[in-house]
Amino acid sequence: MFDVGFSELCLIGLVSLLVIGPERLPKVARLAGFWLGKTRTMVAAVKEEIKLELQAEEMRQIFKEQSGLEDVQQMLDETSDTLKSAIKQPPVDNAKHDESK
Repeated sequence: MFDVGFSELCLIGLVSLLVIGPERLPKVARLAGFWLGKTRTMVAAVKEEIKLELQAEEMRQIFKEQSGLEDVQQMLDETSDTLKSAIKQPPVDNAKHDESK
């Protein structure tokens, strides 16, 4: 995340030793480590929650696409049934139908 090398860490440690003092430095370092750990845990939890939400959204999209495919399949079945029934019916003779008029 951050590019902090060994020399930067040493400089931060030296400045904090001079500013805070040797008596309070271990306590402050523990407190900083605690909050850093809590922050990392919170960020990991948020990332996991976002990941789960994205997966749920992908599943909703897949189900939506599947329902669309089911509608198309139903229309194809209805068309097929209509065509089959039209093929089975005997053709109407238009010449006899016109003479009766």
